[in-house]
Amino acid sequence: MRENYKSGFVALIGRPNVGKSTLMNRLIGQKIAITSNKPQTTRNKIQTVYTCDEGQIVFLDTPGIHKAKNKLGEYMVTVAQRTLKEVDVIVWLVEPDTAVGGGDRRIAEQLSMVKVPVILVINKTDTIKKEQVAQSIEAYSRAGNFEEIIATSALRGNNTHDVIDAIFKYLPYGPQYYDEDTVTDQPQRQIVAELIREKALHALNEEVPHGIAVAIDRMKERPDGRIVDIDATIICERDSHKGIIIGKQGTMLKKIGSNARFEIERMLEQKVNLKLWVKVKKDWRDSDFLVKNFGYDKKEI
Repeated sequence: MRENYKSGFVALIGRPNVGKSTLMNRLIGQKIAITSNKPQTTRNKIQTVYTCDEGQIVFLDTPGIHKAKNKLGEYMVTVAQRTLKEVDVIVWLVEPDTAVGGGDRRIAEQLSMVKVPVILVINKTDTIKKEQVAQSIEAYSRAGNFEEIIATSALRGNNTHDVIDAIFKYLPYGPQYYDEDTVTDQPQRQIVAELIREKALHALNEEVPHGIAVAIDRMKERPDGRIVDIDATIICERDSHKGIIIGKQGTMLKKIGSNARFEIERMLEQKVNLKLWVKVKKDWRDSDFLVKNFGYDKKEI
């Protein structure tokens, strides 16, 4: 082990839509977690790795902590809560509110029972005036005991490196867990599925996105290595949703497909032939079997 080398696991937590995935993508400098302004974007712990001369930070991006309404919701909350017990440092991301809401108070209660250092990050400070940032810091500082409070804008990249500096302050000395060039331990197929889901979330209206999952049916490189063929199915809960996802004369599905293909090609650095289908599986979010079938397995969390 290198002398003075720090390493450890860091949970990134917060309510849905506070910008956790945007912050992680900004810190890692690469798109790993999908981002969308719709709830329930992140469903699994996504492990990403930041490596520099000082050490290595392994980030776990948890699903937002919220009140569960169905089996999928219960799974997501369980993942988030269990993650808090496995890490060396917790980074709690909040929006710059001047009063602490009920959802954040629930998180603060959970954090009061945790024995690891907690760094509070107030995100989206580019959306408010300077004096409101100070009021927000004051309101949240009363909500719990934090080692540090940092005001940032993940979207603009303001003060995001301060988050890295603060994490290293509280990480233990330890070994390098991953090679320098590792940025995620997620299988490629899973990232591809998430990218397709992201593009669907961006393109569709409010009522459909919650109830979609993406299954990769086939992902195979051609013998010459120049093209990757990917067949994927978007699963939704209702026949009416299927019609919306396909769109008039297939326009919506084409849009989702071409946007997803662009991102997947960037990630794989290869040409991609992407074929998308849409299937209805009624109420899949309330079926233990189907939730597990689409990659969300309670045993694996």
